[in-house]
Amino acid sequence: MTSLRSFEAAARLLSFKGAAEELRVTPTSVSNQIRQLEKDWGCLLFVRKTRQVILTDAGRSLARVTSRAFDDIRTEVEAHIASYRKTVTLAVGPIFGSRWLIPRLSKFYRLNPTIDLVLHHSPRITSAEQLATTIAVDWGTGEWSGLEVTRLLATVYIPVLSPKLLKEQGGLDKPADLARYPVIHQQDRGDWQAWLKLMGESDLKFAQETIMVDSNIATQAAIDGHGVALGVFPFIRSEVDAGRLLCPFDVELKPERAYHMLIRPGARAVPEVDAVCAWLQAEAALSA
Repeated sequence: MTSLRSFEAAARLLSFKGAAEELRVTPTSVSNQIRQLEKDWGCLLFVRKTRQVILTDAGRSLARVTSRAFDDIRTEVEAHIASYRKTVTLAVGPIFGSRWLIPRLSKFYRLNPTIDLVLHHSPRITSAEQLATTIAVDWGTGEWSGLEVTRLLATVYIPVLSPKLLKEQGGLDKPADLARYPVIHQQDRGDWQAWLKLMGESDLKFAQETIMVDSNIATQAAIDGHGVALGVFPFIRSEVDAGRLLCPFDVELKPERAYHMLIRPGARAVPEVDAVCAWLQAEAALSA
């Protein structure tokens, strides 16, 4: 088989040197293997010239057979590999996907080497008809009709800002000091209003306010020093641990909504789907 593989490569490339480079052996090794074939079969397969080799009639005939045979072997092997691996589609939102799921993907593949994940961006799901993937992770109160719903991960909001902004503005010792700071809202002003109420500062007015719909953009804006944001934990814990964001207050706002795993009823009967669901639940329990 080794000699036939050398012959097939040399016949396809019309070069002993090219075949050697493809097979990662020496040209002498390729030449010797082909000479042995010619000796065993009693026929000449190549005409050797100074700078090239040319197939003989016998060589061309054998090349057609070996090329087809190796293609058939490759196709068969790939077919078995493809049937061995399983694919699961998973839809996630931007902050959950980038700051929670992606850092854990290598661990998932170590534990589940035969499962391929296909990740989709998840729009907000309000009904079973909107679930276009095998599994989705969405944020809500847990009320999705027609779907199997598992509470996955709770979040809390804590004000965060960059060391640069704190140094520039200074004096952030009590919630009332936020009146001098630029503030970043996510989606709307509701979360900041709820946090201020917890602190007894419901009437506080901010000097500058910016509303950003995407949580990742709001987080990056805070890192870059554009304002104080309500950081979503545990998603930005690494930014705080690394010192890119600071927490001037430790009072947490706990929203009613949480991240939930959504699947169609009975979907976990499929082994690979159950494996992904079980892994998500286990990782969520570790990061809670």
